[in-house]
Amino acid sequence: MAEMFKDLDPDTMPRSPGITYQGLLDEDTHEVPEVLRLQSPKDVGLNEFAKERYTSPDYHDKEVKNLWMKVWQFAAREEEIPEPGDHIRYDIAGVSFLIVRQENREIKAYPNACLHRGRMLKEFDGNASDIRCAFHGFAWTLDGCLKDVPARWDFPQIKDEEFSLPEIPVATWAGFIFINPDQSCEPFEPFINELASQFERWDLGALYIQAHVARIMPCNWKIAQEAFCEAYHVSGTHPQIMRSLGDVNSQVDVWDNCARVITPGGTPSPLLDYELSDEDMLRAMMDIPLEAEVPTIPEGMNARAFLAAMSREGLRADAGDQVDVYCDAEIVDSIDYTQFPNFHPWGAFNKIVYRFRPNGNDHRTSIMECYQLMPFQGDRPPAAPIHWLGDDEKWSTVLGFLGRVFDQDVFNMPKVQMGLESTYKPGVTMSGYQESKVRWLHQKLTEWVGE
Repeated sequence: MAEMFKDLDPDTMPRSPGITYQGLLDEDTHEVPEVLRLQSPKDVGLNEFAKERYTSPDYHDKEVKNLWMKVWQFAAREEEIPEPGDHIRYDIAGVSFLIVRQENREIKAYPNACLHRGRMLKEFDGNASDIRCAFHGFAWTLDGCLKDVPARWDFPQIKDEEFSLPEIPVATWAGFIFINPDQSCEPFEPFINELASQFERWDLGALYIQAHVARIMPCNWKIAQEAFCEAYHVSGTHPQIMRSLGDVNSQVDVWDNCARVITPGGTPSPLLDYELSDEDMLRAMMDIPLEAEVPTIPEGMNARAFLAAMSREGLRADAGDQVDVYCDAEIVDSIDYTQFPNFHPWGAFNKIVYRFRPNGNDHRTSIMECYQLMPFQGDRPPAAPIHWLGDDEKWSTVLGFLGRVFDQDVFNMPKVQMGLESTYKPGVTMSGYQESKVRWLHQKLTEWVGE
């Protein structure tokens, strides 16, 4: 769809006052990689998108049929099933799949359903020598071949070669496992190519799951996802970080199957009506209380470069000499990609990966997940198990400062859902550039789902 958009000239397009992101890169103390020099602004139009995309069960049903049952989607990390027999459930929009590590270490996926009476084969993640149904005991080998039928004499119609578990297309990239419920789907490589080419410098497969946190959100999955697709909301939702974040100076780039927003750190919001010193910005970036002393910034160095230098040393024990290769921008900026429809890996040393999906068949609730991926030295640490937050449990109890930002974000989400249920306005209004990543998402939904 993105190829149908008109390219914008980044030098003449309307933009916020203040230094551009590319201008900040020109001041970097290290060599800036070509991937950050890419610019792909698009004219994605100014049309509104119908509120029914968030409020209608009929639209949700169309999404299930035309999107979730047909699109490549991130289902798990390889390290979550490291050994033969390890298996993990992946549920999407009321449908369950089973992802299994094979004896030869390959990965296969099957519908999580017994071929006898349809019972779910596995309720929990774990390890097993075979795939056995707990209802009547039908069993399959890890590679999906029929292994056992109790009282086999009573099933003359079953032919072993015709009673294997149906295989679901599986692909891997950078340690992530993708599946596609459509057995006749298009190949994975063209789907992931744009994202993969831009992440060649940032090997997410070399990282491990330090934390995996999830919560059921009282809103449509798109409402939850869109809160992390633009920085325009910072002044209203996160005013405390405006002193050190160039929110409306973010660079937004749109391709076909992926898009990104890069929001610079160590530079103030152009929306502020007062000047800030480097010390003020450093206090904000490091979350230093007013009564505490701010570290002295060396002469000839600004707050952005100083924070990057400090962060390099903090990361050195885990990341090694790679910290000296990465530029300041890779250390301190938010480099937030979205691979359609719901996979959000962040580039460079940002350790965040988001996933947003419907909560079963309820179009008014969703599942929001945050993986924290970290570098390591030596043997790979074990993957952290998923932590499900309770209704009253805050993200900040698990994720610290990042969680405090999440707590502000999720406070809005049920209010957006209720507002869209209540409004007499037929559509949702968005900006042309700053929210163009959200527009891109909806253009892709139109391509897959229709209006």
